[in-house]
Amino acid sequence: MIMNKLLKEMSYKKVYLKPGKEESLKRFHPWVFSGAIARIEGEPEEGEIVDVYTSKKEFVACGHFQIGSIAVRVLSFKQMAIDHDFWRQKLELAYNLRKGLGLAGNPTNNTYRLVHGEGDNLPGLIIDVYGHTAVMQAHSVGMHVYRLEIAEALSEVMGDVIQHIYYKSETTLPYKADLGPENGFIKGGSPENVAMEYGLKFHVDWLKGQKTGFFVDQRENRHLLEQYAKGRNVLNMFCYTGGFSFYAMRGGANLVHSVDSSAKAIDLTNENVELNFPGDTRHQAFAEDAFKYLDRMGDQYDLIILDPPAFAKHRDALRNALRGYSKLNAKAFEKIKPGGILFTFSCSQVVDKRDFRNAVFTAAAQSGRSVRILHQLTQPGDHPVNIYHPEGEYLKGLVLYVE
Repeated sequence: MIMNKLLKEMSYKKVYLKPGKEESLKRFHPWVFSGAIARIEGEPEEGEIVDVYTSKKEFVACGHFQIGSIAVRVLSFKQMAIDHDFWRQKLELAYNLRKGLGLAGNPTNNTYRLVHGEGDNLPGLIIDVYGHTAVMQAHSVGMHVYRLEIAEALSEVMGDVIQHIYYKSETTLPYKADLGPENGFIKGGSPENVAMEYGLKFHVDWLKGQKTGFFVDQRENRHLLEQYAKGRNVLNMFCYTGGFSFYAMRGGANLVHSVDSSAKAIDLTNENVELNFPGDTRHQAFAEDAFKYLDRMGDQYDLIILDPPAFAKHRDALRNALRGYSKLNAKAFEKIKPGGILFTFSCSQVVDKRDFRNAVFTAAAQSGRSVRILHQLTQPGDHPVNIYHPEGEYLKGLVLYVE
């Protein structure tokens, strides 16, 4: 048995690095860039497991091979077989963390991220849990290739908790890989799509919705907003499925207006509000462009949420993105009532905390108003950031008091 395992370990094709290019791997960074590679032994297919060696033929890592700027996504810094035991152990570690965070097994919350890519040492893999359904998403060819093995290990680790596994990777895999992936159930197939977060219910559109069907990463920030909502007039911009809106309503908001350019998102927001607050007339939703709405609105709001989609997905779009964040926040500073609270966010990975804060600072300075930072927000514990992979910190938020 041991000999078979050793033979399996030795059977992976080898990637050799240029001299000195192993330094980032020795600091446990989980990516090997194509420019760091000197030669490849054999012709690995996309998604295949490869071993990575230094120019002196010393083993440094193993991971999924892929054509592109990131050539290898590291699965282990130890020489080992990537087999059923490997996937099961990684998923067990991830599940135990979520139980330790009080998310898994919580009667008032059955929604959480089980696997967060590099943050859980599984680059390219996302798994979100909604009740008895796990939505699995591959962002690398390797995770796509191993999806059935991962699903099998997931069923073993989660037992009866997960009865359905939906695979949703049509839009997240590299287009050039020409994999032709189809979204669909790997296991089960329940039409039940109502999940719960802090006791509030919502519909999850994992079939056609963005991400895995809901933005799980804003859970704690929505909960914080609830504490500020009492007696306030709330505007939720870029509302998507209305998460911030129904938290504000439970928090005792005077009125809540939800705005999104997508009519489908507005329908989903209305459904979610009705699910939690049937017949409640405090809520209205508008399908309209955000900037147009901000231009025409009055000064009736004293709690505004700005949670736009990523303004920059690549570094070359950074400057325009920062201008966009400044312009958006300037509108809010111009219109928000004195004593108002602004929750403002960026989910662009290439926009770091300092860049985002400077963009908001620029908007505040233009308004001439006194602005104080009450909270600096980030992603929750079920979206962990690998300390060796700072790029994983993507969600930034500020809660501001505006005089």
